[in-house]
Amino acid sequence: MKHIKLDAISSTNDFLKQLLSQQHVENFTVISAREQTSGKGQMGAVWQSEKGKNITMTLLVKDLLTQTEQMFYLNKAVALGIISCLKYHPLKQLSIKWPNDIMSGHKKIGGILIENIIKSNGEIFSGVGIGLNVNQQNFSDLPQASSLFNLTGSHFEVDQLILDIIEEIKLKVSLLRTQQFAEIDETYHAHLFKKDVPMPFETDEGERFMGIIQRVDEQGKLWLMNEQDQLRSFSLKEIKLLYH
Repeated sequence: MKHIKLDAISSTNDFLKQLLSQQHVENFTVISAREQTSGKGQMGAVWQSEKGKNITMTLLVKDLLTQTEQMFYLNKAVALGIISCLKYHPLKQLSIKWPNDIMSGHKKIGGILIENIIKSNGEIFSGVGIGLNVNQQNFSDLPQASSLFNLTGSHFEVDQLILDIIEEIKLKVSLLRTQQFAEIDETYHAHLFKKDVPMPFETDEGERFMGIIQRVDEQGKLWLMNEQDQLRSFSLKEIKLLYH
């Protein structure tokens, strides 16, 4: 595995895309940065991180997906890889908040942003962007955020944690390679934040209602049961879970 370490960069995802346009890049190459000035989250949100204290990285995954319909399975596998790694540490109630947040209890400690490039020959290159709050202590303007240090009281070696996470992601990705989609789905749903619990939701049109998370399908859509016992599905930008 090749590890490219940068001091500061606007975005590790963008750096990987530029690298791919210029040269051959081996599978599972990782680009990490001590500081990311324009880190991205879902729906254009900015990922804020103190220099040198957290994981901001992008992992290249290629020679894996053969159909665009399989793309969200990579999200599931990556999230499970991160969860598997963090289970070795004293973190409570690790879960995955749809679509891509890593949670400990009700605190967000990480996020995933996967950007796919589909070549003209059909090859799919995936830039797996991962942000994980590791040793940062101050989240005064982000009340729902926390870090591994704040939750465990222990300091973590960031570079070693990167290697540990990648090894676990490789194990989960290998399940995709052998098309063990059912196993990934089962484990993913076992770790899905607030599954089977009545929770308030708000649509992009401002409608608020109580719903119960049923599942996340292969396209990444969230399926909810509403108060009228109707099943409804929502894509990423259409709904958000309200929680404290």
